[in-house]
Amino acid sequence: MKKRSAFERLISLLQGASWALVLIGAFSFFTALYPFGLFSGIIGAFLGSLGGLFFVVVFEIGNIQIEKLEEMKKQTKLLEKLVDEKLLNN
Repeated sequence: MKKRSAFERLISLLQGASWALVLIGAFSFFTALYPFGLFSGIIGAFLGSLGGLFFVVVFEIGNIQIEKLEEMKKQTKLLEKLVDEKLLNN
């Protein structure tokens, strides 16, 4: 299991908080608009969840970028090793 940095743990925490914001927003807007009809409640739940969903996407993109950076570092080390071996053999 790989060791995660404090920044990665913070992003994961914020992503979880964003999912909680999605649920709270959807539930609160649904309950506020349900007296005007089921369709209004469902539309309100969707609109109430949009803010949290935005942050979920932002933090997921951050997570993907961190993983991409780590993979690029691994590939760079491997390429440097290959270049060194090629130079030693010639």
